[in-house]
Amino acid sequence: MHGALDDTICAIATPPGEGGIGVVRISGLRALDFASHVVRLRSGKALQHLRTHMMALADVCSQSMAEHLPLVQEPPAHSFLDEALVVVMKRPHSFTGEDVVEVQCHGGPMILDQLCRTLMSAGVRLAEPGEFTKRAFLNGRLDLAQAEAVLDTIRAKTARSLTIAQSQRRGELSHDVDKVRSALVVALAHIEAALDFSEEDITFVRQDELMRVLEETGIKLQRLVHSGREGRVWREGAAVAILGRPNVGKSSLMNALLRSDRAIVTPVPGTTRDMLEEVVSIDGIPVRFFDTAGIRPTDDPVEAEGIRRSQLAWEEADLALILLDGSQPLLESDQILLAREEAARALLVVNKCDLPRELLQEELTRSCPVNAGILDISAKTQIGLDDLRKTIRSRLMPSGLESQDGVLVTNLRHAAAFERALQGVEQATQSIEAGSAGELVAVDLRIAADALGEITGAITTDEILERIFAQFCIGK
Repeated sequence: MHGALDDTICAIATPPGEGGIGVVRISGLRALDFASHVVRLRSGKALQHLRTHMMALADVCSQSMAEHLPLVQEPPAHSFLDEALVVVMKRPHSFTGEDVVEVQCHGGPMILDQLCRTLMSAGVRLAEPGEFTKRAFLNGRLDLAQAEAVLDTIRAKTARSLTIAQSQRRGELSHDVDKVRSALVVALAHIEAALDFSEEDITFVRQDELMRVLEETGIKLQRLVHSGREGRVWREGAAVAILGRPNVGKSSLMNALLRSDRAIVTPVPGTTRDMLEEVVSIDGIPVRFFDTAGIRPTDDPVEAEGIRRSQLAWEEADLALILLDGSQPLLESDQILLAREEAARALLVVNKCDLPRELLQEELTRSCPVNAGILDISAKTQIGLDDLRKTIRSRLMPSGLESQDGVLVTNLRHAAAFERALQGVEQATQSIEAGSAGELVAVDLRIAADALGEITGAITTDEILERIFAQFCIGK
């Protein structure tokens, strides 16, 4: 952050555009003083005397009342901007832990812009991205994992991803991290005490007790590390590419999964020349489906570019659906797709099962990659689509972790920190088993404890804070 933390800041806290209500948030040591420049309570009371967390009707002015006009004297009529509800939240019982004033007026862009400009002319600084939440962290209202969960709450795409975000915002992940880190810090303290008093005949911790602690800690860290991939799916969603040669029904399947006519469907091969992307919830998981161009040899430069993008989507997707036409035998273009190495991780979907079957099972088995599953569906009649959705979900969440099954790791930064912590614990265990010096064991445990401290912000750097809060919008 380039501004000082003792600055008073303001920002529009509602999304851009027109709306029924718009909110301007002010926070800082002089939030009440600066808000008095633009807010005149209808009751005639001074804003500073308004009870905390109580709303009051007020007039908002576009001309600073810095001269502190007597309360009985009205500001010039031309300076009235809007009427509003004003709420004062006095420190430390506010989101930021500072004095906060929120002005809730009509959600016109001009009104909100004029209000912020008037505050800035009076001496308030425009908030930087995430600065309100950063102040909540620096003032001890939230730890760093909880602060990141605020952003996850805003960005949640499904009910379950929202549940996970709220769980982390309430501190459930932080609680687990603190328990594991505390166990490591206690073990580290015993080892360092033994090093300090190595000439004394004192036993601070038995080796079997230390190994037990490290084993229990390692098991907890392994569970958290393993939950990282599926947690990312809950948080960010998964990418699923629908692939196949032209006219096998990719666009029809896309529409059936979305339950809307999003993609153009015609009998003409090669109708889809560019990728279509849409998000749908599959049992709480936000899934981005990509309807790709039919893959086949072509001299058309536009279609060729679409095919190139289809292949790129396949490489980057979490799961690929290779669609085949069950009403026709395998063609050369089908076999080219099935021969690719990535096909072993794909799901084979045989479409048009409502038509007479021409794709022989023996032919399909012979060409089918070893690890690929096979499902029969009809995108037109919806046959097999429920099974397809269930299979997609199980492929994306192979261990069956649910948002209510303990804490899930959904943040890449957290996942990397847990992996470093696990490596530190495993190395410390190996050092003890090898009879290494206590100093080496202590170094490994310190690495693990510090990695966990980075998750909650017990140990952090300005670079980490800047990177995290830069992702937030200005009003948050």
